Amino acid sequence: MLRVIATSLCLQCHHATTLRLNVRAWGTLSPRENQQTVEAFYELSVDIQKVRKLKGWVLHQFPAYTKEVAALLEDMGASGSIIAHVLAVHPEAILCNPEQMQTQMELWMSVCPNQRELIGIIEKFPASFFTSSNHHDNQRNNISYFQSLNLNKRIITKLMASAPQSFSRPVEQNQLMVSTLQQAYQELGGEEANMKIWLQKLLSQNPFVFLKSPEVLKQNLVFLRDSGFSTAELLHLLSKLKGFVTELNPDSMRRSLNFSQEIIGCSEAELRHIILKCPALLYYPDSTLAERFKGLLSTGISMSQIIATPTILELTTQIVNYRIQRLTARGYDVRTGSLDVLNGTKKDFEMSFGKLQLRRERPLFNPVAPLKVED
Repeated sequence: MLRVIATSLCLQCHHATTLRLNVRAWGTLSPRENQQTVEAFYELSVDIQKVRKLKGWVLHQFPAYTKEVAALLEDMGASGSIIAHVLAVHPEAILCNPEQMQTQMELWMSVCPNQRELIGIIEKFPASFFTSSNHHDNQRNNISYFQSLNLNKRIITKLMASAPQSFSRPVEQNQLMVSTLQQAYQELGGEEANMKIWLQKLLSQNPFVFLKSPEVLKQNLVFLRDSGFSTAELLHLLSKLKGFVTELNPDSMRRSLNFSQEIIGCSEAELRHIILKCPALLYYPDSTLAERFKGLLSTGISMSQIIATPTILELTTQIVNYRIQRLTARGYDVRTGSLDVLNGTKKDFEMSFGKLQLRRERPLFNPVAPLKVED
């Protein structure tokens, strides 16, 4: 009798130990989760706690193709860390069956130069690659259409990665937007020979332009024409707005224009001249403009300096203050000097700062001063 009890206790202890090990291995595994998916995620070093927190519903789906997704990415040259990252940020990828994934790879490789570049795109935009099979025909038709426009393959790839919705919808909608853009370009005096380059630049600057209505573009151009901009100036704006012309609307532009004119204290003609140099005055809301004007003026920068270099308004107040601190440490006073050294991208600023520092360190040479020679 004692032997039977002892055997039973041993079996219970073994079961409890095994249970503890399983709990330790699989964390808070829910009985409703797809255990094969969870196990595969652990094997691939995927941050499963992140998946449970943000997209836990994926772990409850049947069937799932975790190993197939990992194998596809590995065959394309993805490292283990990239695979784990992709599955952590976009676990929905495991719901694409192998046929879907194969079709997607063929579609993307028709515009990608090599698999290495495609892996880089998938790492940054996994949701753009692992998409629904319902859109493959639309994707194929849109790729063919953009290729027919002789657009650079990299531009098409950027569009697919950044704005996949524009490839998932019927090709006719994109054709309408392109024809509207081309018509506007021609009506404003754009040269036919430059249209391809102009269109490529606009699409690369704002891939989401296709998600807007062509009517919005027309309304905005009418508003700007009624605001006094000439045909040539409208063509300039259409190019300089970086595609944001479709993001705007007459009401928001009117508020921004009224605010800018009031705070600068200029005429409408003078304001149009400033806007041609800094189209951002059209698409920044008046609240943002108010903050940036206030931030610049509080540093001692004058309004005349801002008018001379209005693109300084494209920088946030934090960036401006940081750059002023660095320039001040080198003895440069932005209140009396040009704002050009303060302006531009981070790369532009570092180049200007480097040249400024070099000029300060280089000794001055006086051609009429007597040379010091040793006897």
